[in-house]
Amino acid sequence: MRVVMIWREDTDYARTVTEWLRDFEHRTGKAPESYSPDSPEGESICRTYDVVEYPTILAFDDSGKLLQEWRGMNPSLPRIDDVNYYLMEQ
Repeated sequence: MRVVMIWREDTDYARTVTEWLRDFEHRTGKAPESYSPDSPEGESICRTYDVVEYPTILAFDDSGKLLQEWRGMNPSLPRIDDVNYYLMEQ
């Protein structure tokens, strides 16, 4: 499975995202893919999945089907265990 985070640096939420990504990797030994919506890959993902709110986390199965999404900071980023579920080997 694949988990992707789309976010921008130099924003009011950037520190929160950076800390969440660091904690995620520390706790799980894995790291979600991370893209700016301004990068070619990030722009393609945003266009395909209609991402207009940042940060957004998307979880896909091995065939590329969208399984779960978390958009924005409502009121915070999702729990690490909830996202890690989509990176666990089935």
